[in-house]
Amino acid sequence: MDNKKILVVGAGGFIGGFIAGRALDKGYETWVAVRESTSRSYLSDPRLKFIELDYDDTIEMRQKLAKALPEGEKWDYIIYNLGATKCLNFLDFKRINFEYLRSFVESLKTLSLVPEKFLFMSSLSALGPGDEDNYTPIDGHGPASPNTAYGLSKVQAENYLEFMSGIPFVIFRPTGVYGPHEKDYLMMIKSIDSHCDFSVGFKRQMLTFIYVDDLVDAMFAALESPVAVNKKYIISEDRAYSQAEFRKIVADELGKKFVIPVKLPLWAVYCASYVAEKWGKLKLKPSTLNRDKFKIMAQRNWTCDISDARRDFGFSPRFSLREGIKETVKAYREDRQ
Repeated sequence: MDNKKILVVGAGGFIGGFIAGRALDKGYETWVAVRESTSRSYLSDPRLKFIELDYDDTIEMRQKLAKALPEGEKWDYIIYNLGATKCLNFLDFKRINFEYLRSFVESLKTLSLVPEKFLFMSSLSALGPGDEDNYTPIDGHGPASPNTAYGLSKVQAENYLEFMSGIPFVIFRPTGVYGPHEKDYLMMIKSIDSHCDFSVGFKRQMLTFIYVDDLVDAMFAALESPVAVNKKYIISEDRAYSQAEFRKIVADELGKKFVIPVKLPLWAVYCASYVAEKWGKLKLKPSTLNRDKFKIMAQRNWTCDISDARRDFGFSPRFSLREGIKETVKAYREDRQ
C-alpha cells in the first residue's frame, strides 16, 4: 500500500477531512487539492501533500497538476469530492458541479494522469423524487429525473463521466451525510437541543442517513474492489426513519425529555424559502433555505436499496443512526466548550 498515491479533490470540507484521514491511516501517499482560500482546519496532519487549484483557470490548474508529481508518476486513485450544495445563482450549480469536473478530467487526460479509478461524489438528489405512494426503496436502476438545479447538475456530471469521459469511474449517490462538524444536521440537533423539532409537511416522510465514517469506508472498499468500476451506487444506512424516530434518538442523546414537535405546512416553508433566497441574494450570500432546497425537504420517500454496493464491495454500514448521532452529539458538546 505504501506505493499507492491518492488525490482528494475538494478536501477542505466536512467529508474531505475524513477521507484524507482515512487515506493516511490506510498507508496511502495522500494528496489533497484545495483552493488557496480553503480552510485547512480539518487537514492539519503534516503527512498530507497539498496542491492548490483554481478551477476557474483551466490553464493554471493544468500547469499545477503537471508539476505536482515527478515525471512519469500519477495518482492511483482520485476521489472527487468538490461540489456546491447551495448557490446564489442556480446556474452556478452547473458551473461548479459539472463544468469544473469536466475541466479537471480533461486536464487529467491531456497530461496522461488518468488514475486506476476515479470516484465521483454525486448525490441521491440526482435521481429525483422516489415513490411517494408505496414508499418503494430507491434502487437507482431507473432513469434519473432530478427536480432540483442541484440534482440536475449532478446528473450532468454523471452523464459526462459515463458517456464522454473515457476514464474508469465509480459514482456514489449518498443520502444525507452526517457526523461531527457537519453543519446542516447540526442545525436540527441545535433545534432539538432548544426543545423544538421542526418538520415539513403532514404526509408521512421516511428519511435515510449515512454516517460519515461509513461513507468513507465505502469509498475505499469501492476503490479497492476489482468489480466496482464504471458503476453507480446508492450509499445509505439500510433502513429508513420517520421524523419522530429521528427526534427521539437526538433527544435521548442530548438528554432532553421534553421536545415540542412543530409541523410546518409545505406552503409556509415554500414562502420562507423564497424570502430567504431573495434575502441571501441581496446580501450576496447563498441561503441554506431556498427554493431548490425546499423541493428536497418536500420529498416524502428517501428509503434506499443498497444491494448493489453490498454485492460489489461488501458494503455494510457499521453505524446505526443512534450510534452515529451519539458520536455527532459528543462532538457538538465538545465544540461548545
